[in-house]
Amino acid sequence: MKLHPVEVVGVRVEMPSNQPIVLLKEVEGIRYLPIWVGSAEASSIAFAQQGLTPPRPLTHDLIVNLLETLEVEVLSVHITEMRDGIFYSTINLAGEKSLSARPSDAIALALRLGVDISATEELFTAAGIEIPDQADDEVEKFRDFLDQINPEDFLE
Repeated sequence: MKLHPVEVVGVRVEMPSNQPIVLLKEVEGIRYLPIWVGSAEASSIAFAQQGLTPPRPLTHDLIVNLLETLEVEVLSVHITEMRDGIFYSTINLAGEKSLSARPSDAIALALRLGVDISATEELFTAAGIEIPDQADDEVEKFRDFLDQINPEDFLE
């Protein structure tokens, strides 16, 4: 299984469905991977990206606290496959252990823990979108949009 490192470009709400999307970009490439996520997860990802700490821990903050208290090391996150339109991922732990997780949860944890996120070639082939370098202005517009949005915009 060939893996490509990805970075989280950000979270936005797709119109007209009002469905949040997390957008991943191939670190060394021109392909993007849009993953539809729930509102709570979108908010959690946006909080982590902006370095915001809520007054009370969100679920992903609690999981990070548990992992740290139990001295469990998270090594990486892999977005592995898509079946019937549903994305799957693994959270890879020290000691050659891994957990199956929704990509939104895995991404929220990875951002908080500062661990690498990768996606499979098969996923990029099946669901990736190519945005050539000439389209940098479109990506910049998307980044500008992300700068204007607040995590609270994803709360129902």
